[in-house]
Amino acid sequence: MADDDRRNPPHEPDLGPAATGVRERPEAARTAEAPAPPPEPGGSAPVASRWMLRLVAVGLVIAALNLRPAISGLGPLLEEIRGGLHMNGAVAGLLTSVPPLCFALFGGLAPRLARRRGPAAVVLAGMVAVTLGLALRPFAGGTGTFLAATALALAGIAVSNVLMPVVVKHWFPDRVGSMTGLYSMALSMGTSAAAAVTVPLTDALGGSWRAGLGAWAVLGALAVVPWLLITRDRSARGPEPRAEQEAVPEETVEAEARHEAEARHPEAEAPAAAGRRPGSETGSGAPAGTAAPAGTAAPAGKAPALRIAKSPTAWWLGVFFGLQASAAYITMGWLPQIFRDAGVSASAAGAMLAVTMGMGIPLSFVLPKMAARMRHQGPLVLALGVCGLVAYAGLWLAPASGAWVWSLVLGVSNCAFPLALTMIGMRSRSSAGVVKLSAFAQSTGYLLSIPGPLLVGSLHEVSGDWRMPLVLMAALMVAQMATGLLAGRDRVIEDGR
Repeated sequence: MADDDRRNPPHEPDLGPAATGVRERPEAARTAEAPAPPPEPGGSAPVASRWMLRLVAVGLVIAALNLRPAISGLGPLLEEIRGGLHMNGAVAGLLTSVPPLCFALFGGLAPRLARRRGPAAVVLAGMVAVTLGLALRPFAGGTGTFLAATALALAGIAVSNVLMPVVVKHWFPDRVGSMTGLYSMALSMGTSAAAAVTVPLTDALGGSWRAGLGAWAVLGALAVVPWLLITRDRSARGPEPRAEQEAVPEETVEAEARHEAEARHPEAEAPAAAGRRPGSETGSGAPAGTAAPAGTAAPAGKAPALRIAKSPTAWWLGVFFGLQASAAYITMGWLPQIFRDAGVSASAAGAMLAVTMGMGIPLSFVLPKMAARMRHQGPLVLALGVCGLVAYAGLWLAPASGAWVWSLVLGVSNCAFPLALTMIGMRSRSSAGVVKLSAFAQSTGYLLSIPGPLLVGSLHEVSGDWRMPLVLMAALMVAQMATGLLAGRDRVIEDGR
């Protein structure tokens, strides 16, 4: 407990795991060690006004609300969409696999685009793509057109999803934890609202699934407005720095203790701080707690070269991320159909999916804090996995009579996503390392998650019921638990492990 208290001082703000993966330092330490950001050519870096910060906060929330309705709104109407577009089970499974495919393909482009155009311009383009894709889907005359329109919306979601932490860090560097929680809550709300409201909205608009899906384009159009205004502000035009330009040195227990002492007695620590190079914890330029190799010196402000693909921890994280993503997209795509085939109405099935997705609203705040205080996140991985297995057993034995219970328990299991993000943030010593690890784990994971929903649809088509798909889902959950135990060990990628 003493070590945990020192690693998580009570006065430090809680940072979102997707943002940086390192803790905020006291102001005195940051001032003494961190190099000042380079000014814009020809003048000082622009500072956003209070009005602009409020506008960014509003834009952040509305954009987050748009990051899942294109996906979670499909499940409750999947039977009507299959009938209207003459889809078989395999093609319907392909439709549920499109989200991770698009996230893997387009999400990797977001950092590069943000460095060139700035995050606000890329988020604006993403919201425009989401709106166009959702608006075009109702006019699709066949499966190919419907998939293309869906892919357009998902491409916008992919780049916007990746850049949400960048937006928070760009405009709210001193409120990363609270703003990350705000957009995470909005994302969960958008997911559950689309699942719950799509069927009643369809009924209110005349009963056509095309109108029910197309109505979500209105929410996308609302998100375009604030980001259009944000991009016109001077503070939003600067491109984002490369990850290696904003590397943060290793934080050890001893270094954090020294930072706390500097914050309390800055005059006593000023000479020592002045003798260190910016961006380093020691006079040698090596991170604190490590020794620099003889005859070498790490350039100040640059992250060490990391060979992510050679790190077993990075691979275990990628596989764990992929398995939990596969479970999530199987749930969003097929859970309402499982309930409907058991005799549950379409509106009730949508409400149950909303309950499952809504569990992420409170748990996304609780789980990261619990995980950050643990040296090994394996117990949390096992607890979430057991919840998933219980839910699958319930769907096998009593899918209709216990539907609400299975929805709740499965919602707990699906919260492996914020746990995975937290683990990514804890497996590196620097923000640059977290960026590289996050990109590797998410791109690898989303690619690995593509076959899951496809196989579930194909097995259902072949067997005619949900028993074989549920066996597959349980097997994937056991594999998720095993890889999560390996990924949750107290290791960092800089050590080559």
